[in-house]
Amino acid sequence: MRIHELKPKKRDKKKKRIGRGGKRGTYSGKGQKGQSSRAGAKKPRTAQNAVKKFPKLRGVKNKSFRAKPAIISVGDLQKSGIIAVTKSALFESGLVKSKIKDVKILSDGEIKNIVSIGLGIKLSKMAREKIEKAGGRTK
Repeated sequence: MRIHELKPKKRDKKKKRIGRGGKRGTYSGKGQKGQSSRAGAKKPRTAQNAVKKFPKLRGVKNKSFRAKPAIISVGDLQKSGIIAVTKSALFESGLVKSKIKDVKILSDGEIKNIVSIGLGIKLSKMAREKIEKAGGRTK
């Protein structure tokens, strides 16, 4: 027997080259074709995807941060018997919980008392009409 007559017991079989990384066969979890299946493909940034999920609403949306005024009805003023309506008078009578908060008077109920409304208190149109009709003053 000579060297050129020697043969290995088992023939070398070329292994199939797969998509490296992981134990998932040929594509190795990358799917078929496309940009994300290529070597060196970068995944899209998560921050960009998060921004895309938000609806495209225009304009400034800070309405939730605005302080909402305390609402009082004209009928509440009638019941409390206040003559000069100011923030401190409303606080003392218990209609408002703090002196600092804005106050708006709405037209629910009826009023017969003569009432004068102080500065810094907002009124609806109907409430203004009812107070002036009863003989009150608004500023």
